Amino acid sequence: MRASSRLFLAVAAATGASMVSSMAFAGPNSSRFPTQGGNDIHGGFPTEAVVYSEGFDVVAPPGWTINNQSANASAALTSWFQGNDTVFPAHSGATTSYAGANFNNTTGTNTISDWLISSPIPGGLQTGDVVTFWTRTVPSPFFPDRLQLRGSPGGGTNPGVGPTSTGDFSALMVDVNPTYSVSGYPNQWTAFTHTITAAEAGPNARLAFRYFVEGGGPSGANSDYIGVDTLSIERSNVPEPASLGLIGLGGLGLMARRRRA
Repeated sequence: MRASSRLFLAVAAATGASMVSSMAFAGPNSSRFPTQGGNDIHGGFPTEAVVYSEGFDVVAPPGWTINNQSANASAALTSWFQGNDTVFPAHSGATTSYAGANFNNTTGTNTISDWLISSPIPGGLQTGDVVTFWTRTVPSPFFPDRLQLRGSPGGGTNPGVGPTSTGDFSALMVDVNPTYSVSGYPNQWTAFTHTITAAEAGPNARLAFRYFVEGGGPSGANSDYIGVDTLSIERSNVPEPASLGLIGLGGLGLMARRRRA
C-alpha cells in the first residue's frame, strides 16, 4: 500500500530504524501508528450543576448528526466513528465509548472538515454556562491533528458546503492546535473548557465538534487520529437541592419569628 510505504519512510527518517512490525495497518478507523496508549486523566471534571452531559457510548448519540464536508468526502473511508480501543481507550466508561475521527476522513492530501453536531441543548445555552470536553491524539504523535468546538446560537444544523465553510456554526469556541504543531494536540486525555458568551447563547443553541485539518489525509503532512469524550455543560445559576432546602428552612424560620412577634 502507498500509505504504508509512505509511513515507513517517514518513520525511518525520524528514527533511523525499521518499525515495520509496529506499523501494520489495522483498518480504516485506526491511527497511522496503530499502537495503544493509556487512559491517563489530566484536569478536573465539573461536579456541580451539570445540566447536560454526553459520554459517546454510541456514535452518533441519539439526536446528533454527522456531516462530513471534507474534500472528496464521498470517497473517504471514514467519518466520525465509535472509538477504537486498540489505538487508545476511552476517557471514562467502556473502552470504546468515545467519538473518533482520523486521516481517512478524506483521500490523498486534502482538507478535512468533518462535523459531529449535537441535538439541541435542553434549556439552551445561557451566558456563563461552562462547556467542558476531553480530547486526545495518539500516544506518540507524528502527524499533527486539530479540532474545533463550534456553536450554532440559533440552533441551525447546516455547516455549509465544502471544507472551508462553517454555515450556521459561526461561533468558534475552542480551537485545539490551530498551528499544527506535532506536540500541540495532547497525547493524553485532557479537558478543555469554554464559557458561553451572550453572543453564543440561545434557547435552541447547538454545539458541534469539527475535525478540521488542512493538508490532511493519507498522503498529507497533517492528520492522524483523535478522540472526543465526556462532554458536559455546567450552569452556575442552578441552585443545588441542598441550597433549596436551606432556603426553605430559612423561610420557615422567618415565619416562626414573625409568629412570635
